[in-house]
Amino acid sequence: MFSAMLKGTLTTLSIFFTTLLFAIPLALPICMGRMSKSKIVSKLTNVFLLIIRGTPLMLQLLIIYFVPKLIAVKCFKTSITWPAFVAAIVAFSINYAAYFAEIYRSGIESIPKGQYEAAKVLGFTGSQTFFRIVLPQAVKRIIPVMGNEVITLIKDTSLVTILSVQELMFFAKSSSNRMVSFTPLLIAGVFYFLMNWVVSFAFKKLEKKFSYYN
Repeated sequence: MFSAMLKGTLTTLSIFFTTLLFAIPLALPICMGRMSKSKIVSKLTNVFLLIIRGTPLMLQLLIIYFVPKLIAVKCFKTSITWPAFVAAIVAFSINYAAYFAEIYRSGIESIPKGQYEAAKVLGFTGSQTFFRIVLPQAVKRIIPVMGNEVITLIKDTSLVTILSVQELMFFAKSSSNRMVSFTPLLIAGVFYFLMNWVVSFAFKKLEKKFSYYN
């Protein structure tokens, strides 16, 4: 049982890190679209964010996993192989990119406009102002909120059991049913707690690293 749960933990961590790998950079263009001066781009991005943030992640997992298969069968009279793990990564990346984008936006908009004006007087270009002045301060301000979302991501990985992805909760539930015992679920809870403790510790260190912006 314990070895199986360790194997499931590795899958959980794979989902976690792969989601961050795609979601963190993907959130930036979404954030830029949300803040765009073009009303069309801004409104379309806002609608996208409302849909993603306003519907359950579990529903998004099911849609991304099953809809391509249904379309292939209905429209092309063929079946496609769409691995559950890949579908989970796509769903998680899109979902968390939407949340991260709003966090980015709040951090960027919290920077006083006077700093933009001062940078312009000093001869900084728009990109130099953003990357050298605004972004470092915004990152510092969003770290606590990002930490909360990343911790939530670890717990949300348990949702992929609905697609029969063999992660930590999948093995915990299987072992619990087989043994007719609640112990495997408690052990899984300890595993999740330890992972979240590591993430919390890492973000505290990151906050201290950016403390010179206080």
